[in-house]
Amino acid sequence: MISLFAKLFIKDKENTSSPEVRKAYGVLCGSMGIALNILLFAGKFLAGFFSNSIAITADAFNNLSDAGSSLITLVGFQMAGQKPDPHHPFGHGRIEYLSGLFVSIAILIMAFELVRSSFDKILHPQTVTFSPLTILILFVSIAVKLYMAYYNKNIGKKIDSAAMNATATDSLSDTLATTVVLIASLTAHFTGLQIDGPCGILVGLFIFYAGYCAARDTVSPLLGQAPDPAFVKNVENIVMSYEHVQGIHDMVVHDYGPGRVMISLHAEVSADGNLLVLHDMIDNIEHHLHDELHCEAVIHMDPVITDDAQTNQLRQTLSDLLKNFYPEIRFHDFRVVKGPTHTNIIFDIVVPFAYRESDESIADFLKKEIHRIDETYFAVIQIDKAYAGNAL
Repeated sequence: MISLFAKLFIKDKENTSSPEVRKAYGVLCGSMGIALNILLFAGKFLAGFFSNSIAITADAFNNLSDAGSSLITLVGFQMAGQKPDPHHPFGHGRIEYLSGLFVSIAILIMAFELVRSSFDKILHPQTVTFSPLTILILFVSIAVKLYMAYYNKNIGKKIDSAAMNATATDSLSDTLATTVVLIASLTAHFTGLQIDGPCGILVGLFIFYAGYCAARDTVSPLLGQAPDPAFVKNVENIVMSYEHVQGIHDMVVHDYGPGRVMISLHAEVSADGNLLVLHDMIDNIEHHLHDELHCEAVIHMDPVITDDAQTNQLRQTLSDLLKNFYPEIRFHDFRVVKGPTHTNIIFDIVVPFAYRESDESIADFLKKEIHRIDETYFAVIQIDKAYAGNAL
């Protein structure tokens, strides 16, 4: 069904790198999610009402919350597709995160109320009315949710959307929740054992967990979560594929919402290279990153001296020190400034967050080791953090 709608309503549907095509897929999947979840809510709510089953009613409200999540997906893709304006030069993509947070809070409140109602059902049990129609509705719900998981997973992979992948996972979880409700209904009918209340609590707790995960996933990017390691690796591979680039560091990735990523980094180049040639290369790299990874890039050139024997020897010595004592730490911007009475060894080190030793302890150790090589050597160390989630 989703493939048919894509053929009918999405022009150039295979060009998933296009923001317009990506937006169209998001709107389509969000709209279908809203429609299917509302239908499931209506069917289960009526089934729960007439069968007097709190577990089925709880599962119905779970589908209603899923409709809200689908609405967030739809609105998020719509807003992310809007062009930047003077007041929002980086676009409106983060509205998806904010809206998702509001829906997550609503899901948590709903889960609390369902658990409370289920406890009341345990304290004041009522007979659950068995109905073949109710069982049929639950079976249909399981089939529909499996289909929703299938198409969201496929579309999520097609357009590389974390939101779609999360929706697919949520649909699979709903399948499990509905299966629990179905088991409770069949158990009550064939054994007389009333497990409706406990099953309602299980479903309510499941919804609470889903709401917590949704809130966590929307808050993290707003707080500035580390970028995807695969994305960082792709950036590194592209930049390092150019002949005159000898290394990169100080990478920072800014996430302004889906499809709104900006990066900055320093590219190390030979100090004796042709400035015009190197500048042209940097421009080409920025365009390459934009075309392949759909991100805006700002690259700063850092000149590196490669033809001085003393500098090369000291650079290798520092590399060996870090490899032996702090293998997780990398260094960059290495230079040697010679004076009449002493020589400054200047460099930056990138220390991961929550490292096993303090920044001061690491710096003191390196200063002592460098001074031990020659009493005229003094290390001047700048400590950076790994904002790209690794040592870059």
